Order: sequence, then structure tokens, then C-alpha cells
Amino acid sequence: MAEVEDYEIIREGEAEILQLKKNAVFFNPVQVHNRDMSIAVLRAFVAKRKEEHEALANKRNKSHQENKHSETSIQNGEDASTSQPDEMDVVPEKDQSQAQATKTPSWKVTRELKPPLVLEALAASGLRSLRYAREVDGLGKVVALDNDKASVDSCKRNIKFNGASATSKMEAHLVDARVYMLTHPKEFDVVDIDPYGSPSVFLDSAVQAVADGGLLMCTATDMAVLCGTNGEVCYSKYGSYPTKGKYCHEMALRILLASIESHANRYKRYIVPVLSVFMDFYVRVFVRVSTSPSEIKNTPLKLSYIYQCVGCDSFHLQCLGRSISKNSTVKHAPAIGPVVPQECSDCGKKFNVGGPIWSAPIHDQDWVVSTLAGVKSMKDRYPAYNKITSVLTTVSEELHDIPLFFNLHNIAGTVKCTSPSLVMFRSAVLNAGYRISSTHVTPLGVKSDAPWDVIWDIMRCWVKIHPIKEQPHDSPGTTILSKSPTIEVDFSRAGAALSKAQTKKVKRFLPNPERHWGPKVRAGRKITSKHVSLLGPEAINSILNGAVSHEGGNGAAPDKAAPEPEGIKDDEPSTKRQKTGDDEQANEP
Repeated sequence: MAEVEDYEIIREGEAEILQLKKNAVFFNPVQVHNRDMSIAVLRAFVAKRKEEHEALANKRNKSHQENKHSETSIQNGEDASTSQPDEMDVVPEKDQSQAQATKTPSWKVTRELKPPLVLEALAASGLRSLRYAREVDGLGKVVALDNDKASVDSCKRNIKFNGASATSKMEAHLVDARVYMLTHPKEFDVVDIDPYGSPSVFLDSAVQAVADGGLLMCTATDMAVLCGTNGEVCYSKYGSYPTKGKYCHEMALRILLASIESHANRYKRYIVPVLSVFMDFYVRVFVRVSTSPSEIKNTPLKLSYIYQCVGCDSFHLQCLGRSISKNSTVKHAPAIGPVVPQECSDCGKKFNVGGPIWSAPIHDQDWVVSTLAGVKSMKDRYPAYNKITSVLTTVSEELHDIPLFFNLHNIAGTVKCTSPSLVMFRSAVLNAGYRISSTHVTPLGVKSDAPWDVIWDIMRCWVKIHPIKEQPHDSPGTTILSKSPTIEVDFSRAGAALSKAQTKKVKRFLPNPERHWGPKVRAGRKITSKHVSLLGPEAINSILNGAVSHEGGNGAAPDKAAPEPEGIKDDEPSTKRQKTGDDEQANEP
């Protein structure tokens, strides 16, 4: 039985939790960015859902009025004798007025919009669900799940600790989230999956649990897998093979979206991404899920393979399908390809092939703008206000219809020249008649609809102005520079070379607030010297010396009699998680 002094009170937003000082139930303070972004999108969803319901009711009313007008016109043309009511059918004026006052016409009857139901599949301490219940107005029930008894006990304790505002809305269950979601199809308006690692094993059940038009929020922290370090593992989990490139974090988002779409299609459902972001050490996507057997036929139009040159930074996308319009019908057919020759036309090297990835837009511009406006109007209610506004601001300025990006320093490195400034390069692209923007993933990332021959022409002209040393004749840069530019490049300052945020000097890429800002040790694990990169040398030393670490709530209290230098003794509570073949449901709340 834990004593009072074994707990510490952690406050985030309007919620408070009692957290054991030892690493029995997972909690990561870094995920405040994740939780704040989720609350911002959830508030936007509640407002958007209400607007859509009102628009549907107005549409029905308008349709009825048009039908009534047409019926009146037809009746006016009929014989007057047929329009006279039968004496037996006449209703007294008093009774008629009472009937009108008590009975609503059938065309006015619209299904009442019920408060949205929220499911957090991997709750751990329950902090995320508590913040939803206490901070987001208009929510109905919030259900928190976990398959670890210590986590569910902690969650229930925290629900009581937060008083009536939490107990009236929130409930916690000890259950396998996958089984629970499969047995509650289309029941929840919002489903949140935020696992420790890969969400792949939860996706199939999650897309079935979301109601039509509902919101699925999903996090993936296995970035080494998604970014190409373990390509074969990525294919086994997500059904896509990643390529290595500077765009890898955006590619991770697109692989995750493609995987969710694939799972949804099996049940005649499809997704519409409203916001997809890379933050800190993970990717997070927000998608709406709907049912339409006809719409899923368009899925191949939203997916593409990647051809990545192994010599230079150029990449090309090959769509999986195409649509053919004939008269009033639309037919679907395989795409015509390949879009590239056997060797790169710029440097002569071979291509690696990856994918399929989601190549349609990963954001909804209206959602991003409305979410950003909502965050700014409630600044005091977001602990990570600066971070999420910087991310949303950068996302709002992206070219949403351009998949992936390239790195300005990398293309300069390919031709071995000094990199032009971002403003000069953006100006050159704009003056050539193409669009260009930054990306929220990295400050040096560039999105553009300019073809690669134009990009390399700009670099060729730049090298003419800024000569370089002679390079090996077989290098990709030498091959690229051996060709003459086909366009005249103008490096003069363009009016749109700076984004609106840059013009207003809005901070877009913030440093980490503290050292070792990243993932923490999984709940129940021994903390040893190998975790120094996660917790820092000070925390590791204090643990190995038998002291209690307070850094991020992820320290562990070792047995004081333990002489072993490896860390915590194995007499931890029996509820600590055991690693299994499946991903554990330990989760940052």
C-alpha cells in the first residue's frame, strides 16, 4: 500500500493527477505539446460538428419550403370544387390552434445533436482524458481504457481526485482496447490512440469504433521504423516501404495516413485528414472517418509510390491510379508509368522505390486556420501555447497540395557550393513563375511545385555567380553542373519571398524547453545507464546511487538495500508491465 509521501501532485491545464514517484504508471511531461494540440483540435471539432448539424437542418427546411411552394402552385391550378374540405374533416379553430402548438411538423424534426462521446484507448494515468473532460466544453462521456491494472487504478484515483467535474463525465475500464473498440462499432465521435511505440495493432479496431463523421486522433513514436532505418519492419506494420530522405518525417505522416486509409477501406470507410504534424519525437494525425462505398474507389488516386534518386536529392511520385471521365460517368484505371527512366535525368544515378504513401493533402486549411484562431483566443488555457501556435502557424503557410519537401542545404551540398539564403532561393523560384513555401517539419525544408530541372537550373546559375572547386568527374554534382541552364534565373528579392509569419517576426521553430526533452522509459522498466540519453546523467546517477529521481516523474525508487549498480531491484509492484509480442498499452496520457 503506497503512502501519501509516495505520491506527487502534477498539474497540467485544469487537471491534476496523483503520480507515484516511482516508474509504475507511465507519465511523460513532454507530451504536454501533444495534449494541448489535441485539445485545440477537439474544440475545433466540437464547433465544426455543431455547424454541420445546423447546416443540415437548414438544408432540410429549405428543401421542404421549395416542395411546399411547388405543391401550392399545383393546387391553385385544380378545380375549386375539389379543394373544398369535406364537412366531416373540418377541425374547430380552437382545436386546430392547439394541435399546431403541440405537434411539430415531420419535416422540422431533426435528430437532436447529442454531445460527442470520447474514447481514449490507452489512458495510463488518465491525464489526457481528464483534460478533455474538464477543459473541452460540450463533451459527453469520456471513456478511458488500459489493460494494466496499476494504470486503471491510478486513472480511477485521479478521476476522484479531480472532483465532480471529472466523475460526472469520465469512466475508466480495465480492458484490451482492441476488444473494446471492436465490440462498440461506430459508437464514439472521437477516438484517441496514443501508444508507447507503434499504433499499428490498434488501427483496425479504431476505424470501426469511430462514428460517421467522427474524429480519429493517432500518434506514432516509432520514428526509426517510419523514417527508413528499419524499412522491412515498417512494411510489416504499416504496409509501406520508406525511402531515406530529408523529408522522412513528413513521409512518416503520409505512411501512417496511408495505413489508416487501408484499414478503413476494408469496412467501406475512408478518411479525410484535417491536421497532420511532426512534433518533438513523434507524428500525430487527426482524421475524420466516414462511410461511403463509392468514395473508397478514389483511394488509389490519393496514394503514390516514391522514386528517390540515390545520387542527388530529386524524388518523383507515381500515383497508383487514375480516373477517366466519359460523358457523365467516371471510371477508374491503373496509373500509366513509370514517371522516371531507369537512371536519373539529372545526375545519372539509379532510383530507390518506396511507398505507397498518402500523396493527397494532409491538412485541411479551414481547420488549421480555425484551430489556430481558437488557440489564440484562449491563450491562458494552453500550457504549451507558444509551441502549438508556432506549429499551427507554420502549417497554415504550407503548400498543402505538394507532397514532401527538399532541404536547401542538401541540394547545395550535392553540387558542393555555398548555399544561397532561403530568401534568395525562394525569390528565384517565385520569379520563375512557381510556388514555394516552408514546411513545419524543419526550418530548411522547402516545398515547391517547380520541377527538378528548374531547381537544378537555379543551382547552376548560383554556382556561376559563386564558383566552386573542381569536383570528381563521376560525382552527381559534376554531372548536374555539366549541363547548361535552360532558363534565366532572377535572384532579385520577390515580394512573397518572406511568409506573413516571417514578415511579422512570428516565432515558428522553438527550441526544446529543457534538456533531454523526449521520450521516457516505459513504465515498469529498470532504469540503467543505457537510459542516459532519455533522462540525463544527473537522473541516472541519482537512481544508481539509490536516490529518488524527480525528473519528469520518470525516476524510480530503488530498494535502499539494493547493492546492485544496475538500477532498481526486481521487487517492484507486481503490476509492472511485461513486454509481449504485441505493443503494450502503456501510453503517455
